[in-house]
Amino acid sequence: MMTWAETLRTAWEAIRTRRMRSALTMLGILIGIAAVMLTVGLGQGASEKVTEQISALGSNLLVVSPGSSTAGGVRGGRGTATTLTVTDATALANPAVAPDIANVAPVSTSQQSVLAGSQSWTTSIVGTTPAWEQVRARTTADGRFFSQAEADSGAQEAVIGSTTASQLFGNRSPIGDAMTINGQDFTVIGVLNTVGSGTTGDEDDQVVIPFQAYALRVATTANTNQTSTIYVAAKSQDTLSAAYQETNQTLLTTHAVTADTADFTISSQQALMTTVTSTTRILTILLGGVAGISLLVGGIGVMNIMLVSVTERIREIGLRKALGATPGTVLRQFLVEASVLGLLGGVLGLALGIVGALILPSALGQPVLISPVAAAAALLVSLAIGITAGVYPAGRAARLAPIDALRSE
Repeated sequence: MMTWAETLRTAWEAIRTRRMRSALTMLGILIGIAAVMLTVGLGQGASEKVTEQISALGSNLLVVSPGSSTAGGVRGGRGTATTLTVTDATALANPAVAPDIANVAPVSTSQQSVLAGSQSWTTSIVGTTPAWEQVRARTTADGRFFSQAEADSGAQEAVIGSTTASQLFGNRSPIGDAMTINGQDFTVIGVLNTVGSGTTGDEDDQVVIPFQAYALRVATTANTNQTSTIYVAAKSQDTLSAAYQETNQTLLTTHAVTADTADFTISSQQALMTTVTSTTRILTILLGGVAGISLLVGGIGVMNIMLVSVTERIREIGLRKALGATPGTVLRQFLVEASVLGLLGGVLGLALGIVGALILPSALGQPVLISPVAAAAALLVSLAIGITAGVYPAGRAARLAPIDALRSE
């Protein structure tokens, strides 16, 4: 009776003897494994990237926007004019009114050209309060953020993003330098830490200035009480739901509207993250299923080649049985051969997937995550495909009667 070592050697010799056929057989599994790994990796990378972008806004963040929104199909449509005011933000910041809210930051933004010496750059101008730094979970990499006293006095000071700093001031520190916004001079007092792009655009390309200075010196509207967005930070993730209810009730009261006629929208970062993650997961499953079809085709290819191999080697099978080989020995030989084909295809597919994961991010600008668990699963799947595809051909070979096999031409 053949040992496992002899069985493996025989299977390897059969595969090596028919190199071209074996390579073409493994090709289907190779492409299938690589396609599934890259598809799932792209999905996981996209999900992680979106999660990072949303988390960069603050995990306990609520975003209040002007205009109504569709809720359960009741009503929809956002207003073109802002319905939010600094008075709203002040009411939300009152701990007696909203005890579960930690910080509130009104924000007004506009795209404007900024001058620094001979350099010009169009960026996002953000008018807000010192609470913005905590609400948006940002820090300064150089210099400092403006104080409440500076904000109240309308000090013409600016904290800029790293992208804006490099475009206007190059590699040197801009602290203390002047920049011109809408014909008004502002002094740079800080550079924000780098966080990359977020759901609202490049978070590193902006100029943050005190709200009063923005309303009086930069804004295009005459109403200094208006604000385009209000960021609300709950005290913790556990109190986010309570903070949402407090924000909603406070604004309904200050705007003298009902839930059906609300002129504002409150968005939860957690809800957005859940929606995006769910959508990404569904797309990953769908695309992975499409890529998995090639694995099925690869399995059919292995079965087809193994059937051909059995037909070609009928006399060899008859001779082995005549010399004492049992049906189990013959079954094991062909199963091992099919398994080796599947496993080799899986290993090569895994290698191709890893190479693709290294190359695609730079080409697509999208991360591709290949986890060790996915890699191990890919090898197990390829081995299972080889075994499954080899069962019928191996069983057919094992059932051959020695006399019939020896008489076959």
